Amino acid sequence: MRSPRFLALGLGLVLAASPALARVHDAIVSRVDGGALVVDWQAKGPVDVYLATQPDAPLKAARLVRAGVRDGHARFMAPASPRPYLRLRDRGDGTVVTVAERLLPLAQGSNFRDLGGYPAADGKTVRWGLLYRSGATPLLSDRDAALVRGLGLTSMVDLRSDEERRLAPTRLAGQVHQDAVAYSMMALFAGAQGGKMPSNGGALYRNFPTLLAPQVKLVFDRLKAHAGPIEYNCSAGQDRTGFMTALILSALGTPRDVILRDYDLSTALRRPEWEMPKIDAAKATDPVAKMFAGYQANPAMARPQPLHDPDGRPFLASALDEIDSRYGSVEAYLAQVAGVTPQDLAALRRTYTE
Repeated sequence: MRSPRFLALGLGLVLAASPALARVHDAIVSRVDGGALVVDWQAKGPVDVYLATQPDAPLKAARLVRAGVRDGHARFMAPASPRPYLRLRDRGDGTVVTVAERLLPLAQGSNFRDLGGYPAADGKTVRWGLLYRSGATPLLSDRDAALVRGLGLTSMVDLRSDEERRLAPTRLAGQVHQDAVAYSMMALFAGAQGGKMPSNGGALYRNFPTLLAPQVKLVFDRLKAHAGPIEYNCSAGQDRTGFMTALILSALGTPRDVILRDYDLSTALRRPEWEMPKIDAAKATDPVAKMFAGYQANPAMARPQPLHDPDGRPFLASALDEIDSRYGSVEAYLAQVAGVTPQDLAALRRTYTE
């Protein structure tokens, strides 16, 4: 598991609630060695800390773990499953703020995190426990698999190619409903750079709005169904998943600078060793298997790389610029490729923000 300092750094980019809506704000939750949860927040007066197993649980269904805390800090033991949600009640005005761990504490998972707590339209925030982004999940431990099942996911949307899904089928096959668009990674490469294996970067990302349009429609169809929590993933949980996350958060009204900061978390929160089973390079026959075997043989690829071009520009910014240039806005892009109407956007914000 990551160190407490690392988690605080990686997770501390998020506001749990707007100060305009609640006196408790800037709440951050991290898990430290030994299974303890640490929550820090800002508030002018005493705060009661409750532990719940549902993000919208009433206080009477939650357990009071710390009462009248004045220094904005609490630590207590809490198991990872069922997933803990903290309800912070300001004694001054009675407002209650929900906050949870952003990164799920998976022993053999990569980059599996919750989009909850980010600022959204109309001074609201994204609800916790409904939207999850992740890397591939072929090597989850039994405990990891139980934790993910406990999220109550209605769908796991796999953004990976046919080849990737064949090389690294999810550990949760048959346990959680799976959705995917059939396509070959070679076709993805052909559309991007004349059939050559492309290097990652802004030039590749500029093709995402066109190449990933079928996946965008699939994800937003699932979101519009308002059926419950969903997860979506690619292999690393950073590129295709990062693009999809940018579209979802944009639809919910999250500022672009926050979207880009969430995107950058992938560099620190990836664990490549759990994204793909070991491939025998000598037995790899198709180009995609050979590509992943090459990654596994390259020590540099075992370490997540910064997602920025040499000039420091985030790769994701190029995809968003392409949308702005060709469609005028993310909303216009979603309307054209996924049939997301203004009424749909309003309904998405009612469902996924609070």
